[in-house]
Amino acid sequence: MWLKFGVNSDGNLVCIEDVSRGKTSLTCPYCSSGLTAKKGKIKEHHFAHNHETCRRIAKGEFPFLPFYDNFNINLSSKDLEQLKLLWKEYGSKNYPIDAHACFPSLIKAGMLRKNVYTVPKAYEFTHLGKIPVGALELMHFNEVQEPLLQSKLLKLELSVAHAKHKNSPDLSYMLTDLQLYRAQLRRILSCSLYFLEIQTSKSTLYKIGVTTRPIQERIAEIKKDLFSYHQTVTPVVLGSWNHRGNVEKYFKHRYQNFNYPIGSLTEYYKFNFDDIKSVLSDLQQMKPKVLSPVEIDILENKPSLVIMQ
Repeated sequence: MWLKFGVNSDGNLVCIEDVSRGKTSLTCPYCSSGLTAKKGKIKEHHFAHNHETCRRIAKGEFPFLPFYDNFNINLSSKDLEQLKLLWKEYGSKNYPIDAHACFPSLIKAGMLRKNVYTVPKAYEFTHLGKIPVGALELMHFNEVQEPLLQSKLLKLELSVAHAKHKNSPDLSYMLTDLQLYRAQLRRILSCSLYFLEIQTSKSTLYKIGVTTRPIQERIAEIKKDLFSYHQTVTPVVLGSWNHRGNVEKYFKHRYQNFNYPIGSLTEYYKFNFDDIKSVLSDLQQMKPKVLSPVEIDILENKPSLVIMQ
């Protein structure tokens, strides 16, 4: 996992997306080393230490949002390949999975479950098991992810409370973990997801994205980008969803086979008539995001109660 936040001179966390590439005045939240913003075209944007990377970052011992940057669910490479094969042979055809074809580790990990309606005994994919293969609908993806987001937040808060009670030497690390996690949550909650249809001089394109600004401001930038490749660019907003910044990367994972990069622009897609109907249905079936009191506090950048105690 990559470090996406640095600390400014006021002690506030700053996201990689809000700084220019190159050396910054920001420091590592854990070791206070200077940071450089790596914003190339291949790897995800991230911060790198100017000198030796601290152990906490090198070993990935900092919190990240469940099912946001990684959809492999911590499966081994062998289990992941088996899961993909099972989906190709059974899941994509909606066939029950023969028990002898199932790795016990996949069942134990909650990727597969017994299908009680088949004789002899067979298995089927769970919602969790569909995520690595991008087969889970967006509505159900939110239903799986949101409780995990809240559960991890609670776990981090309890860890801080326990460390305070025990006067643990790891308290500063745990406080930083909690602050980083809340900053990531604030980032996705503050974003609106949007989906565009774009008529160009050559073809019809589609674009997924997130923004914290009015969508029309973002559209002006998109038109400017595309004018480098097309003589005419006419975007139409097919939908927008508040507080759904969590969905963008899973959408890209789910629909990666339809991805249509244009130069360095990677968030564009080409769908045929039947495909776009399915995609729109997938997006439109998502329930509106209802913020919890804790999420409202995070959006308003209020400190966690456990930090204030």
